[in-house]
Amino acid sequence: MSTFLMSVQVVLSILLILAILTQQQGTGLSATFGGSGGGFHSSKRGAEKVLATATVVLAVLFLANSMAFLFI
Repeated sequence: MSTFLMSVQVVLSILLILAILTQQQGTGLSATFGGSGGGFHSSKRGAEKVLATATVVLAVLFLANSMAFLFI
């Protein structure tokens, strides 16, 4: 069980790092791939919204998995 939780922790940490590094503060996802960012704030749409939601979900799973280590 400990080996399984450790493996899940490693996978979650790598995915969480990638999700965080893919995002850019104040610009759209298009700026990540070479597009120009607009000078105004707008709501997240499309891939940006999915990426932000995935980051939150991965962070919660990472926390839950870390808490599971306390009980084994």
